[in-house]
Amino acid sequence: MNGKYDDIINLPRHKSKIRSSMARADRAAQFMPFAALAGYEDSIRETARLTGDKIELDAQAKESVNRKLQLLVNNIENQPEVEIIYFVPDNKKPGGSYLSSTSLIKKIDESQKIIYTQDGCEIFIDDILDIRSEIFDSI
Repeated sequence: MNGKYDDIINLPRHKSKIRSSMARADRAAQFMPFAALAGYEDSIRETARLTGDKIELDAQAKESVNRKLQLLVNNIENQPEVEIIYFVPDNKKPGGSYLSSTSLIKKIDESQKIIYTQDGCEIFIDDILDIRSEIFDSI
């Protein structure tokens, strides 16, 4: 025996007579990492999320959208199916994203400038980039 701890190295591990052994999962949990900065990962993820700017339509594009809206108003009783591409502002940061919704038109509220679709979407007319439908094939 030449080592510093040779006299105790082969002794059995102490087991308490009063307390039961800690479960392995509980013992391992003591050494698990913790987030010192709560919410930091969420903040980084939110910062990395991209948003885009709203495209401002020129006069010709606005006229095209207005013409299509007027055709929709005139054919509202037929509940035409349309694809509307529109801008949705982001709730947390500047900008937003463009979405496309294909549905039947339920109602167009010209005073509020909102289009209501059959699937429950409320689309602001000022946020519309383009409208596509078979009823526009004639124009």
